[in-house]
Amino acid sequence: MTRKIILDCDPGIDDAIAMTMALFDPRLEVMAITATAGTVDAHQASTNATAIVAKLDPARYPRIGTAVAPSDAPVADDSHLNGPDGLAGCDFPEATRQNDHPSEKVMADLIRRHPNEITVVCLGPLSNLARLARRDPAAIPLIDKVVISGGAVSHAGNATAVAEMNCFFDPASAKEIFASATTKSLIPLDVTDSITFGMDLIEKLPSEHSRAGELLHRLLTYKFRVGHQMLGREVLPLQDAVTLISILEPDFFQWEDMAGDVEVSGVLTRGMTVFDRRMRPEWPVNMEVAMRASVSDVRDAIVRSLRYAGQQSS
Repeated sequence: MTRKIILDCDPGIDDAIAMTMALFDPRLEVMAITATAGTVDAHQASTNATAIVAKLDPARYPRIGTAVAPSDAPVADDSHLNGPDGLAGCDFPEATRQNDHPSEKVMADLIRRHPNEITVVCLGPLSNLARLARRDPAAIPLIDKVVISGGAVSHAGNATAVAEMNCFFDPASAKEIFASATTKSLIPLDVTDSITFGMDLIEKLPSEHSRAGELLHRLLTYKFRVGHQMLGREVLPLQDAVTLISILEPDFFQWEDMAGDVEVSGVLTRGMTVFDRRMRPEWPVNMEVAMRASVSDVRDAIVRSLRYAGQQSS
């Protein structure tokens, strides 16, 4: 049986790679891709989501939700690591979208149509899910599971010294969803940054003659080059791809039930994820957190998934 998912993302090279994996995986039914601001602004995120699907041309097209600009977005984003358009400067033409619907409305429609069946996979800031919670709070308990790529337990941040980018971008929404009445799995930087790829990944990608292969070669070649030039980094983490594997192969990960919250007002700690890890915790447990993973198994699963996408898009 396939798992119904909504991919909530801010594409983004990393998101585009996870989208490529998900759209061709026979174990997943991608019901919708809901865009959110984060790596790029709301308009660009919506454009990128539509463009990636059109480029890949999967057998079944998902619904597309349009991003809404958050009211308290930071000045910083990740475009310096992803290109001015978020997708390595591909500059895909802007598709004409008829009957645009905000991402949270697309989420609400599908969740109510398929109660307790849909996993919402959050690869970007949690703005859309928080808007859904405010717009239609009765829909939140109808979500089967929320899987979140973000936060950090003991790891340094990647947006600031202590904050991961998705939680930093919209900490109020992250705090709201952490406290919501949903079943949540968090895949933090502690795990996603531990699984990296060297340039040999390029050789393992599907042929550039396939739709997926052409896109992946262009995006990942750019990502490696920029990572080396701007960060002095020879290896590349793929946080969102790792998060997708956690859904497909949860046994590759070691999970711990934890109580987590998000700092929203700190001058130095905006977006920091805080966990009650005292000997006698006082906060109620509200999520499971991936603390470790089998690096080789996850890495191999990502490569297999990317190659399969190439086969299916030849």
